[in-house]
Parts: sequence; structure tokens; C-alpha cells
Amino acid sequence: MSTVLITGAARGIGRATATALAAKGWDVIAGVRRPEDGEALAAENPRIRHVKLDVTSAEDLAALPGALPERLDALVNNAGIATIGPIEGLPIDTLRQVLEVNVVGQAAVTQAVLPALRAAKGRIVFVSSVSGRVAQPLFGAYNASKFALEGMADSMRMELHPWGIRVALVEPAQTDTDMWRGAEEQFERDVAALSEESRRLYAPHLAGARKAIPMSQKMASPVEGVVATIEKALTSERPRARYVVGTLPKVQAALADMTPTRVLDAGLRKAQGVPSKL
Repeated sequence: MSTVLITGAARGIGRATATALAAKGWDVIAGVRRPEDGEALAAENPRIRHVKLDVTSAEDLAALPGALPERLDALVNNAGIATIGPIEGLPIDTLRQVLEVNVVGQAAVTQAVLPALRAAKGRIVFVSSVSGRVAQPLFGAYNASKFALEGMADSMRMELHPWGIRVALVEPAQTDTDMWRGAEEQFERDVAALSEESRRLYAPHLAGARKAIPMSQKMASPVEGVVATIEKALTSERPRARYVVGTLPKVQAALADMTPTRVLDAGLRKAQGVPSKL
């Protein structure tokens, strides 16, 4: 039976993917930062076992190959974090952390497991986002990380081709997970981390973003759609380079590709409540 390592498996998309694949007969290795989260997953299905894996921890990364079988059929790079705030006022340590988790951590995990993937001619799926194709105001750090992830995955897809290792990107939009359900609380924490001057300068932007959160929550798609797309990327005989999840995100991505930048910017500013002038 096929074996898959899933990072960020403690909650959200990662957890849902772990439980769904295990139910279909995959042997799942769940990467979690806290052992108790892994134990909870393992209790749900004996096909799930966990490995302590903070993708930014050199110690965890060094120990990872020893926790894997000699052959690994698939890797789902799902771990990720998000933050909201204007680039001007974003603490540099916050920007660094987002890039460290969402980009550098993905590369580090992939490097650690490639010998096992190569032995199985395995497959890599990166969980990216439509935000890796279309930027939004106040999401600059997250956009930067996902744009970078897309470029890295594109390069790896070509680099690993000679060994028969397929690389695919899965691009969901808002997804109905605990992260989006707690978006308002996270927003307030992110705003509190900004300097007083940034909160003053960007008050209209922040007010607009705060109003947009409930609508984004209503638009959130069921997590099952993302899980099904990940499974498709893992099992298709000829996987696509990119899978946009959901009809509306597909339309949004297509329109963004066709829309002149000035028009697209104006629409996104309006949607996020960015004022025309101050």
C-alpha cells in the first residue's frame, strides 16, 4: 500500500487529508509539531502514525529521514501560516517567519525526504493558494510566500523529471477550516502586532479588511473539495502542474489572468475597502 507524509497534519486541510487518505487505505505519516496532536490522529485510524515535525526545526528535519520507510510514495507539503498587515508596518520578524514556514520549510522537508521519494518514483504535492497567483492588499507577506512556493514548485517539477518524480500544486481559495473560522480573532492579533503609527496610517485599509472577513467566511469552500483535489494530484496517471480548487476560484484565476493590471488592482482595492485617496 502507498505511504504518504503530510506536513501540518494537526488541523485544517492537513488533518482532513490525513484522515481521508487513511480511510482509503493509504499508510499516512502525519507531521505534527505536538505529539498529542499526532496521538489524536492515530487514535482515529491505525493506518496513521505521527512524526514530530516543525518544518522550521533543524532538529526535527535532521531526524525525519530516520522516521520514514526506505521508499516513500508521496509527500504533501501542507504546513503553512498566514498573517495580515501592510508591508510598511509588518514586523520584519513576522515576514521572516511566514517565509520560513511557507517556503524555506517546504524546501527543507522536500530535501530531507527526496531519497525515499526517488526510490519509489514518488510524487510531491504542494498546497499553495490562489493567493500565489493573485495578490491582495494587506496580504503581502502571505502572497509573497505563495508566489515563491509556486516558482519553487515549477523549478522542482522540471528538475526532478528525470527520476520520474511528479510535482503538482493545489491552489484552494478560502476553505472552511478552523483557520478561517477564527479569522476575525487572528486579524485582531495581527493588527495588535502593528505599530501604533501603522494602525493610524492604515486605519481605513484595516477597517475595510475587517468588514470583508465575514463575506470571505461565507464564501469558504468545504475542506472535502481540497482533500479530493489533493488525492487526484496524488493518484492521477498524468497529474497537472496546477489544480485550482472550486468553480469560483477557477473563474477568479482566469479573470485575473485576462484583466489588465490597473483594472484588477482597482477591483481588488474596492473589494478590500482600500480608499481611493487619503
